[in-house]
Amino acid sequence: MEDDCRPLLSSEQTGESYSHRGSTDSLDLKAKRPFHVEPRNIVDDDLQERVSAEAAILNSRVHYYGRLTGSSDRLLSPPNHVIPPPEEIYIYSPLGTAFKVTGGDHSSKNPSIITIFAIWNTMMGTSILSIPWGIKQAGFTLGILILIFTGLLLLYCCYIVLKSPKAIPCVDTSDWEFPDVCRYYFGKFGQWSSLVFSMVSLIGAMVVYWVLMSNFLYNTGQFIYNYAHNVSMSDSEFGTNGSDKVICPYPNTDPGRNYTTGTSYLSNSGNNTSDISSFNHWWSKTNTIPLYLILLLLPLLCFRSASFFARFTFLGTISVVYLIVLVTIKAVRLGVHLEFHWFDTTQFYVPEFRPLFPQLTGVLTLAFFIHNCVITLMKSNKHQENNVRDLSVAYLLVGLTYLYVGVLIFAAFPSPPLSKDCIEPNFLDNFPSSDVTVFVARTFLLFQMITVYPLLGYLVRVQMLGQIFGSHYPSFFHVLALNILIVGAGVLMAKFYPNIGSIIRFSGATCGLTLVFVFPALIHMISLRRQGLLHWLSALFHSFLILLGMANLVVQFFM
Repeated sequence: MEDDCRPLLSSEQTGESYSHRGSTDSLDLKAKRPFHVEPRNIVDDDLQERVSAEAAILNSRVHYYGRLTGSSDRLLSPPNHVIPPPEEIYIYSPLGTAFKVTGGDHSSKNPSIITIFAIWNTMMGTSILSIPWGIKQAGFTLGILILIFTGLLLLYCCYIVLKSPKAIPCVDTSDWEFPDVCRYYFGKFGQWSSLVFSMVSLIGAMVVYWVLMSNFLYNTGQFIYNYAHNVSMSDSEFGTNGSDKVICPYPNTDPGRNYTTGTSYLSNSGNNTSDISSFNHWWSKTNTIPLYLILLLLPLLCFRSASFFARFTFLGTISVVYLIVLVTIKAVRLGVHLEFHWFDTTQFYVPEFRPLFPQLTGVLTLAFFIHNCVITLMKSNKHQENNVRDLSVAYLLVGLTYLYVGVLIFAAFPSPPLSKDCIEPNFLDNFPSSDVTVFVARTFLLFQMITVYPLLGYLVRVQMLGQIFGSHYPSFFHVLALNILIVGAGVLMAKFYPNIGSIIRFSGATCGLTLVFVFPALIHMISLRRQGLLHWLSALFHSFLILLGMANLVVQFFM
């Protein structure tokens, strides 16, 4: 309210609002002031648009503000209501003709359908592979209820984030992102906190990618080697028989059962056992493959620009669509295997309600996480008035996709003879490497992740090094040191703890604590309080959101 009382032409540039204004002036597209020359010495009349009286008046007003003070004093620059929107800006030539600016923001706006699927494609990450495992951990019925409830809750928090810049009065927030909003309300602490927890989500995703790339590369190489050498795996591997074989890689995880798993190979060439043993020694999922990936990915991370890899982002959509088709085919062939046991564990089925359900909430926090970039994505929407509707539709599609994959994989998992507890954190691990359709899925996902991984590394570099050193590429050695740390974390996790379900739930609960629950809820309450609209019921509900985010993180350490 103090800003409303400050004189327009005051020379005192104090207060938080002016510091923010100065920080965004360099990025403000409206700083490109319209240019106009008086229509003198016109040679002849042509069909091009002449300078209108309205444009001439606008030019006079801009010149008036320009003469009030020197160009270095931004306080007296023309206010935003004087400057026309980008789609109405013309460039005026000395001959008095006007040319409309094309190719600006207006021409790059997307219709609602493109915006919806851009959000869907951004959220559809590696978490989709862990949804069936998460439903197994929570129980089939409770898992479905938690997925729906978590999706609605995170949609509301995302709505708060989307609306937060517009709730700030007397400040131009058109170019702001959510860290800028956090800085406005919480100062440097809010800015750095949002940066740190955004890094947690990005680096967590990169670690998951490294584990999955090691997995997919291992199984792809295994398939090619077995096909080239006519090697087939024997039935000693615990699993079902038939053309659509489903395996249980770690059957001992089922309490009360005493299975042992061993993998033997049959080869038509007779005595190639030593060659196979040598291949397994040098082609190990945890011992060698994570190290081989360093040779490929570490040089790619050091590229100064990631524009080349951005061309392959369409592979993400292709991979998800193929996964949905693959899940549908497997479910039709395997059939439905469901029995409802509400609280008791049986030999082949898990209870409908299990105390391990927080593992699913951690996974879903990352699965529905888009809060750190939703403002940027929605800026490209052609009809800004439909932002809330389009965001809701995108969340609906994401939730339906997760439900479809999770429910079908859980329901089609053949029990008996296998226990539902055999569902892996990466459900593709429940299919043997010899499965051709799954081989295609792994190959797609492997190539997609190889192209997306440098993009994630680029985002980490831009945000981290840009904040610390003021440059996205301070030197090759700075970038190399950062990349070695990131790659080292991925290699260590792929070797010693290759459980993507646990990695996803921890990183999701950690980044979700601040960027999903705490900061949006606090910002919303502070904004309402400053407007005098905060009621006790709203304060109670948003305080509950903060406690929910804290509990979601703390409980992960006890699962």
